[in-house]
Amino acid sequence: MEVVCLNSEPAFNEGDEYEHEGDSATGENADELCAAPHLKREPPPPTVGLEFDSFDEAYDFYNGYAKDQGFGIRVSNSWFRSKRKERYRAKLSCSSAGFKKKSEANNPRPETRTGCPAMIVIKLVDSKRWRIVEVELQHNHLVSPEIKRFYKSHKKMILAAQKSQQAEPVKEIHTIKLYRTSVINAAPNGYSKVKERDVRHPTDHSKHLELKEGDAHAVYNYFCRMKLTNPNFFYLMDLDDEGRLKNIFWADARSRSAYIYFSDAIAIDTTCLTNKYELPLVSFVGVNHHGQSVLLGCGFLGHESVEYFVWMFRSWLTCMLGRHPRVILTDQSKSLQMAISEVFPGTRHCYCLSYIMQRVPEKLGGLRGYEAIRKQLNQAVYNSMKIAEFETAWGSMVGQHGLGENKWLQSLHEDRQRWVPVYIKDTSFVGMIPVKENEVSKPLFDGYVHKHTSFKEFLDKYDLALQRKLMKEATGDTESRNCSFELRTKCNFELQLSKVYTKQIFEKFQIEVEGMYSCFNTRQVNINGPIITYAVKERVEVEESEKEVRQYEVLYETTNMEIRCICSLFNFRGYLCRHALNVFNYNGVEEIPSQYILPRWSKDYKRRFPLDPFPNDVDLNDYVLRYNHLLSRAIQVIEEGAQSRECWKASLQGLEELCRKFALENVDEVYL
Repeated sequence: MEVVCLNSEPAFNEGDEYEHEGDSATGENADELCAAPHLKREPPPPTVGLEFDSFDEAYDFYNGYAKDQGFGIRVSNSWFRSKRKERYRAKLSCSSAGFKKKSEANNPRPETRTGCPAMIVIKLVDSKRWRIVEVELQHNHLVSPEIKRFYKSHKKMILAAQKSQQAEPVKEIHTIKLYRTSVINAAPNGYSKVKERDVRHPTDHSKHLELKEGDAHAVYNYFCRMKLTNPNFFYLMDLDDEGRLKNIFWADARSRSAYIYFSDAIAIDTTCLTNKYELPLVSFVGVNHHGQSVLLGCGFLGHESVEYFVWMFRSWLTCMLGRHPRVILTDQSKSLQMAISEVFPGTRHCYCLSYIMQRVPEKLGGLRGYEAIRKQLNQAVYNSMKIAEFETAWGSMVGQHGLGENKWLQSLHEDRQRWVPVYIKDTSFVGMIPVKENEVSKPLFDGYVHKHTSFKEFLDKYDLALQRKLMKEATGDTESRNCSFELRTKCNFELQLSKVYTKQIFEKFQIEVEGMYSCFNTRQVNINGPIITYAVKERVEVEESEKEVRQYEVLYETTNMEIRCICSLFNFRGYLCRHALNVFNYNGVEEIPSQYILPRWSKDYKRRFPLDPFPNDVDLNDYVLRYNHLLSRAIQVIEEGAQSRECWKASLQGLEELCRKFALENVDEVYL
């Protein structure tokens, strides 16, 4: 594809000016040297927002475009910072720009310049990348690739092609450099290192994204637009040696800031891969303070292999400044498992229960006695309180229905410690997995992606989907701050958390408070020093009109007021269950201890989120450290400033004052 190929090496060594030159003997085979015939593509025109890794690459891009159009270029102006003699802005013009000074010679050369306005202006951003900030494509003289004339600016291109041809054919030199195709490794300190491809995962060049007509331009244009309008937008592209896209990853500013707050547990959604959609979408999804799904980045995967997943995960980790989540949820997949163990070795990796249970009709639906099998499977998975109960129920199901040779059930049982609730109840999931039979978790882009959605169609809908998610979160913020919640009981636990939780989380907690009244016969069954074991009975609805009595074991440590129920709702959902609340109430505890009120569910969580202090032992000259630390502070200002018109005005006024101050301090930047 022509819009996202990479230059392997820059072909230009910096100089001040390049002008016309007459026909050259080396020009005869210039087209053959610069591009192999079967890969020759016309590069896209210069566009505001395009970025390059260096000044040389920006020059090469414009020079390649100029050669195809039939004109030469030169560096007509440069801006430098006087203290460091560092170029930070430049104007690349058509070689016919301006006019030459009048010569005093007897036979001066004829004037060849026409004052042509065609040019681009490039600017150094983030102290490392060059961005096109101005473009003028129109010339005031004839330009045509059919005119066999060669310019001095093209000589370097031809000489570089000749040199490369000695070793191997040059495939394409008129290309845009976006990001190098390397595996991204996150260092332990949270900052990234870029290495060559990991030799443990040799590249398969036959695997790449299958783009249809219009898809390549849609991706290219979207990224250009986002980099121009969203300064904290991040993307990486992985290309093979022939310039074909293997993988893409990106995350916008909202996703990157959301991860700062909600990095405890994330799900990697590969539904599109599992269901064999045309769109190979991979989404990184978290849960916000309202219990709503929030996007933390996404990408397109060219092949379901360990190597490709590793690239995607390392790209995401680099984007998130090396901060590892505590828990990762995925579909059941050996490739995913191996990639996660390599990139996130210290993270708890579990399989999402709903992904597995949704596959039951497909995997077991054709078996004799399917309804009985399904019922026994649900009983084993959702109702087992202890490991022994699960193993007994599973063994009974397999034995009664002769399922010992069923490969899918065998794989599930082998991986049971990654997905069966009774095995993972000590892990905090903050509501990311369903723990009841009728609960289903929907993909974040549910309703926006279907089996035949194209890349272009998805990108057209992407902003709309995120905007609706953002509006839903903003509505939740407003309701949680301004609405008084209706209390349904006289229990002080309900009153206490109505002042703390967001509306959505409080309503879920209310169900547990009301459920206290379905619990009865709370009694002590064992005392071991300060630890008391209670048995709490509850009437549970099993069918539409049927109920059964279940007994729950609750451990209560009286010294530190620590409590734990065998149902582990606190770990699964992030708030206490009715059984634990009942034991607190039984012991005369009127307020829930602070350790059981997660700050992430608070109405003002983002406003009082603790920010890491700037470390004292780091190099203050490190641009990345300074940038990341300022970014974390700026996000807090943005979150606070968006709360009301008054906060917005105050934040804007403060930011504008800072900008004016910085402008005054940069008076040492001179134009040369």
